[in-house]
Amino acid sequence: MARARTALQDAAAIVGIGQTEFARRIDRSEEQLAAEAVVAALDDAGIAPSEVDGLCSFTMESTDEVALAKSIGAGDLTYFSQVGYGGGGGCATIGHAAMALATGQAEVVVAWRARKRGDPRARPWAAAPEQQPPHAQWTRPFGLLRPADEVAMLARRYFHEFGGGRAQLAEVALAIRGHANRNPAAVMHARTMTLEDYMAARCISEPLCLFDNCLETDGALAAVLVRAERAKDCPHPVVLVHAFGQGLSRQHTTMVDYFCADPLRGPGWACAQKLWSRAAFAPADVDVVQIYDAFTPLVLFSLEAYGFCGRGEAGDFVADGNLRWGRGSLPTNTSGGGLSEAYVHGFNLITEGVRQVRGTSTSQVEGARTCLVSSGEGVPTSAILLRAA
Repeated sequence: MARARTALQDAAAIVGIGQTEFARRIDRSEEQLAAEAVVAALDDAGIAPSEVDGLCSFTMESTDEVALAKSIGAGDLTYFSQVGYGGGGGCATIGHAAMALATGQAEVVVAWRARKRGDPRARPWAAAPEQQPPHAQWTRPFGLLRPADEVAMLARRYFHEFGGGRAQLAEVALAIRGHANRNPAAVMHARTMTLEDYMAARCISEPLCLFDNCLETDGALAAVLVRAERAKDCPHPVVLVHAFGQGLSRQHTTMVDYFCADPLRGPGWACAQKLWSRAAFAPADVDVVQIYDAFTPLVLFSLEAYGFCGRGEAGDFVADGNLRWGRGSLPTNTSGGGLSEAYVHGFNLITEGVRQVRGTSTSQVEGARTCLVSSGEGVPTSAILLRAA
């Protein structure tokens, strides 16, 4: 039976995308980077900054709506929102923008992320706060200090339950690096990697080595959304926001979900249930995916959460080469993702999803009309489905 069409389904479209360069260190402020990315996205959409009346961003964004609106010359704002939980919020900024458009709260909404993390001093674990948040009080005194350590524990649990190991993680890293090698904008564009390189890399937090961890980069990205009917008048092929979901699983503890009944059934499972219930197609109908990849194990977890393979099957799924462009059944993170293009809290996954549906990716999937984009697993998260009009 066909699902009933929801008010949000295909009501809004992404009509403009923009970004700055990505680099380990950019000598410009986050506010300037944000403005540059937004202006580039508006130029791409053929829309004047004065038409912008809605803004969506991350709670971790250092540039607020007042500053950005002044910098770009926006009009009167009638909608603005922020989404929490770092990398879990990326797709939600797009979803909130789509909801604002579908309900008439705004006419032109911009979502963005600007981030400067190349400097190690800018990383949140570089200096210990006076008081740890509640969950950290139960983990950091015992050595779980960094996200890499927290994800490594989940990876060990996964391999204990289902088998596999570093060879599966290596395939994730190698497939995504190969995509970055075709993308001139990627930080790792010119740096190829072999299995031998991966296996010889220094350990960061067992079983994670250097190449299981995302880049730390400076840069900014933005997307412009309007209602679907207006999108037809914009310069590029229409990329519809088909469905949107957010998820926070029962009894969840951010990043250290070790105390619930099933530590490997994270927020992505809750998000996926909502996302697919709002969609007119299923995982088997998705042509290409952009999965949040701050760490390689998160790709395994998300493949299962969003229904692309069965529980405990992701290791074999990736080992068969399914993530690779030109070879696999589900090309994944085709611009290089957070592991090899840039780590900007996953916003580059959204812009790459748009390029795939437009047909302009550097690792273009032939005939791609549908794309899933996910945000961070292990934290309260979000996801969107994009499709061609």
